[in-house]
Amino acid sequence: MKNLVNLSIVAAIAAGKEILEVYKQDFSVETKSDNSPLTIADKQSHEVIKAALANTEYPLLSEEGKQLSYDERKAWGTFWLVDPLDGTKEFIKKNGEFTVNIALVKDHSPIIGVVYVPVTGVLYYGAEGMGSHMVTITGDVTAENVEEVLAGAIALPVASAGKAYTIVASRSHNSPETEVFIEAKRKIHGEVDIVSSGSSIKLCLVAEGKAQVYPRLAPTMEWDTAAGHGVAKYAGCRVYNYETNTDLVYNKENLLNPWFVVEMA
Repeated sequence: MKNLVNLSIVAAIAAGKEILEVYKQDFSVETKSDNSPLTIADKQSHEVIKAALANTEYPLLSEEGKQLSYDERKAWGTFWLVDPLDGTKEFIKKNGEFTVNIALVKDHSPIIGVVYVPVTGVLYYGAEGMGSHMVTITGDVTAENVEEVLAGAIALPVASAGKAYTIVASRSHNSPETEVFIEAKRKIHGEVDIVSSGSSIKLCLVAEGKAQVYPRLAPTMEWDTAAGHGVAKYAGCRVYNYETNTDLVYNKENLLNPWFVVEMA
């Protein structure tokens, strides 16, 4: 497990380096068939991660890779689930709130989650049997020095939210249903603080202890959430279906997630 975690971390940081090279320049934006934006940074990050994970025994499902049919992947017991650049809208806005997401999913649940924020260097990672941690990356990370870098990591959760009940909300994708959810929490807790962010950082803020809950009552795909789910899960949080109260699952026939909630246990 540790070797796979280290491999994922090195891959995520290398991908983040490629993303930042594009981020510093002017870049063009394509529109995919679902009207979502795509940049050269998404593609280059995908290629870095694909190459890094190629020598493992597990297949790869990536947002920017070949979209495999359910027949091709339904028998997968364990597989990599990757979003090479989560928060492309934030990347285009140049607000820094985008991530590299790498998860290893086994039996429909993440057993490893790695979320890297290239602009700040903040790395979140969680794994079965290892808990979740965070560390700020300040230099190159390789297979040779990754253990040394991770020696400075701190266990999650590390912080308590402020006096008020704190809710994470999306920077770019809030919905009327989310506003109803927030209002219901106000009736229970009185004062409520709202923290806004982009990409999978939102799941990690709950894992970190900076908020008690993140309601996502709007569409997401499996690759958007698997890595952050892993970080939150092994930090002691639940990531559950808003309607059924059952844990979010992966490698469904339809890769669209149901509405879900991330909550401190």
